[in-house]
Amino acid sequence: MIASKIKAKIVRKGRGYVFTPSDFLTVGTRASVDQALSRLARKGVIRRLTQGIYDYPKISPRLGALSPRPDDVAQAVARKDGQVLSVSPAKAANMLGLTKQVPAKLVYLTNGPTRSKTIGAQTIYLRQAAAKNLVGAGTPTGPVFQALRYLGKDGINTNALQKIAKHLKADDLQSLVKDSQSAPDWMKPVARDIAQLASAAA
Repeated sequence: MIASKIKAKIVRKGRGYVFTPSDFLTVGTRASVDQALSRLARKGVIRRLTQGIYDYPKISPRLGALSPRPDDVAQAVARKDGQVLSVSPAKAANMLGLTKQVPAKLVYLTNGPTRSKTIGAQTIYLRQAAAKNLVGAGTPTGPVFQALRYLGKDGINTNALQKIAKHLKADDLQSLVKDSQSAPDWMKPVARDIAQLASAAA
C-alpha cells in the first residue's frame, strides 16, 4: 500500500523532516501520493504546513508539535522545483561567526523565481539570484562565498578569514578552491587563503 511505504520513508527520515509530494514520486503517481499524504495528515501522522508542503513534526512534551526549521522548509521548496538554494550573505556571516546580528528576515537565494512561503508565523523569502552569486549553493562551501559577499572586497582581513577557516572540514578545502573558479575574480585568492589557513590549523 502506497501510504504505508510513504509513512515508512518519512519515519526513517526522523522527526523534523519537511517534504513535498515530489519527494515520493518513486513510490507512486502524483495523484496516489497526494491521496496518501492527505490520509496520513488526517490521521495525524504528518502535518500539512501549507499547500503542497508537509512535515513529520518534532514533538515537545510541554509545547506539543514544534514549528519546522526555516532551512528545512526552504530546502523542500527548492527541491520540489528542482532548484538550488543558498543562505543569504547576512545569514552566512552570522553562521560563520563574522557578526552576531541575526537577520530579521528569513531570506534564501535561488535560481528560481522570487517568491515567499508563509508557514504559521514564519515567512520565508526566496530571491532569484544570478549563477555567480550561487557558487557552492547546497554544499559546505556555499556559506563561505556568501559570507565573502557580505564582507565585500574591502572588508577582508586576516581575522575574518580565520573565523571562516575554522568552520571548514579538511574534506571541504579542495572543493572550496575548485568552486572559487566560478566566483568573482576577487574571491579566488581569498578562497585559497582560507583553504591554507584551515589546512594549517587542521
